[in-house]
Amino acid sequence: MDFKSTNQLEKPRFIIIRFQTKRKNVESKNMSRFDHITLTNLKVYLNSEVYPYDNLDLDFDSNYFAILYEMYAQLQKSYYYREQSEPCFYPINFKQDTPLVVIDCSRQGEDILKGGAVDIRVEFETKKALQANTTAYCLILHDRLVKYNPLTRQCVYFRSLAKVNKEKRKCSF
Repeated sequence: MDFKSTNQLEKPRFIIIRFQTKRKNVESKNMSRFDHITLTNLKVYLNSEVYPYDNLDLDFDSNYFAILYEMYAQLQKSYYYREQSEPCFYPINFKQDTPLVVIDCSRQGEDILKGGAVDIRVEFETKKALQANTTAYCLILHDRLVKYNPLTRQCVYFRSLAKVNKEKRKCSF
């Protein structure tokens, strides 16, 4: 996967990637389930910066996916500034129903946007060849927070999610 963001976007903070095989437009299949596609490694490049730096060394057939589960579990701590995480899925459910790759790129240098658009490239390796009709989904979370008031049709933009969370920790949107 290779794509560029526009220069009007904020820096990506988290990139979440999931795969599905033979589920798209098939009513008998549960679209809320995802597949691990025998993934062994995945890297995300933001311009020339690589995330994660080390290889994942995954092997779902041998139940070597703890690093992937830890990356998923750490999302709550990092995104919501919590002391500890409370994952929604146990490891076995994570493997069977919702394997996902969470790339935390929130600790990147400020120079990532100096060239304008951010070039985002995802490279992944699998143990076996990809099956036909495999779809990759990518969700990019940026640090811009918007509060919309439907009565006044006004949007309030916050520059930094970290600033909002620290100042208005108990505020719900």
